[in-house]
Amino acid sequence: MMDIKKLINPGLLNLSPYKPGKPVEDLERDLGITNAIKLASNENPLGPSPIAIEAINKILSGLHRYPDGNALRLKESISNEYNVDIDQITVGNGSNDIIEFAVRSFLSSKDSAVFSEHAFAVYPLAVQTAGAEGIEVPAVNWGHDLEAMLGAVKENTKLVFIANPNNPTGTFISRDKIISFLDAISSDVIVFLDQAYFDYASYENNDVDFEFVEEFPNLIISRSFSKAYGLAGFRIGYSVSSKVIADYLNRVRQPFNANSLALAAAEAALTDKAHMMNSLKMNSEQKTVLYKGLTDLGYEFIPTHGNFICFDCKQDANTAFNLLLKEGVIVRSMEVYKMPNHLRVTIGTPEENRIFLEKISKITF
Repeated sequence: MMDIKKLINPGLLNLSPYKPGKPVEDLERDLGITNAIKLASNENPLGPSPIAIEAINKILSGLHRYPDGNALRLKESISNEYNVDIDQITVGNGSNDIIEFAVRSFLSSKDSAVFSEHAFAVYPLAVQTAGAEGIEVPAVNWGHDLEAMLGAVKENTKLVFIANPNNPTGTFISRDKIISFLDAISSDVIVFLDQAYFDYASYENNDVDFEFVEEFPNLIISRSFSKAYGLAGFRIGYSVSSKVIADYLNRVRQPFNANSLALAAAEAALTDKAHMMNSLKMNSEQKTVLYKGLTDLGYEFIPTHGNFICFDCKQDANTAFNLLLKEGVIVRSMEVYKMPNHLRVTIGTPEENRIFLEKISKITF
């Protein structure tokens, strides 16, 4: 009998797949309930821009055609929006795609990559898939310890991941600290700055922008249209880097990796400043509401710079998660992130947040 394990890439043998949040439809079907709410995946509760929806509708009749394999129009829009060269841009099927491009471009089984404890689960998964060594650095106050991460870099380290703001904890690293890190690290190490939640953070903070790619040619900055832009269902993201790095990232990018609807929606979403501002404003206001509600219920939370809040639920996270499921509320257990007593809740609409606070009060000890 064939032993499939002998044929499998060794990096996959002990790999556990990423587990996404439970869909609302599945919960309602499983429990026979209606009006469940999902606050698990950090989606924009206001949804996509009306301008993006209009752009989608205009191209529906052309879906029998392949999308633009170079994503030229979206690249032009990003180029004009942020004053970067088109040849510095790489478009992905979500910014998660860009992480995979970086790993495939720079890591082999002889190499290592550094990332923080309590950081995005895809970093170690992607590194392990490449057969490379993953070096996890203990967190400080639930966030990145940049000094320790710098010290963890070895001779064979080719890639360092920094998420700012960090998912799932919401912590934020100041612009000055990131620049100091970039100054200190060897130019032979690629720094991947994951800014999936950049728009939410920039509403209240001054973050590292694309201009620093010119100063630090070993820097890749990735961003997403899944969060503040409300296009999670389309999976569209991008990175800005030096032209040399972008050339290699685009070499491993699959043909037609971004579909026509996603490209059109992202291009249109960039133009709708009003929708973005409304999204950021509501998030800021409702964050305050949830802070107060959680505090009144006796829960301690990690101050966030994203559109989610990670908090200590004072019991086993998986137990609390399942109790909330029975109440029709989907959040995210942080057990997989080595936070066995923490839940993460997306900041929703005023009504969604009201329901969440009402339901979680029922499971409070």
